[in-house]
Amino acid sequence: QVQLVESGGGLVQAGGSVRLSCAASGRSFNRNAMGWFRQAPGKEREFVAAINFSGGSTTYADSFKGRFTISRDNAKNMLYLQMNSLKPDDTAVYYCAARIGSLIAAGRSAYNYWGQGTQVTVSS
Repeated sequence: QVQLVESGGGLVQAGGSVRLSCAASGRSFNRNAMGWFRQAPGKEREFVAAINFSGGSTTYADSFKGRFTISRDNAKNMLYLQMNSLKPDDTAVYYCAARIGSLIAAGRSAYNYWGQGTQVTVSS
């Protein structure tokens, strides 16, 4: 069992940066691939980025390449998402997710555990 708690969201101006954190509990964190997803009002939850169990491999949805960076610290059971050059369209609830498996996956159905989400609002 893995429990996930996101933090770091808030209100930021366009062009600014935010770092989201996700604290994970459970003994298998360093064996789980992890991901970030987001859901804007009236839209489907979409994939943002994923990282494998060791942190040595990452993947991003095209919309976020070059702006967002996913990372993890297995010693602290933490997952991060650094978001730069934010746009009003990045306004959404951001979720971290864990999957039972060590390899990267981009599909929602591949993830078994979800956090409650943290709101990021980007003002123009």
